[in-house]
Amino acid sequence: MELIKQIKQAEAKAQEIIEQAKADAAQQAEKGRTSRLQTLAKAEQERKKATEAAVAAAQSESLAEVENLKAQAENDRQQLRNKANTKMPAAVAKVMDYISKPSS
Repeated sequence: MELIKQIKQAEAKAQEIIEQAKADAAQQAEKGRTSRLQTLAKAEQERKKATEAAVAAAQSESLAEVENLKAQAENDRQQLRNKANTKMPAAVAKVMDYISKPSS
């Protein structure tokens, strides 16, 4: 009789251990899921920061390139004006000579 009582107690103890293990496993799974979600959220924030930084850098770079191109275009226009201004008197003189000559 005592042996049956001990077996039942052992079975009850084993059942308690199994239930506790299930509870612990569920708790660990929940902690893992929570941790994974937090890690994903943090990675998303870092990705957004990196994207924003890349966009800001590209925007800054493009503005600098625009300014550089504007300066280069202005320089090219000035050189073209200078070149035209040096050839203008000779061209005007040729036109005036042509106009002032009597037609044949």
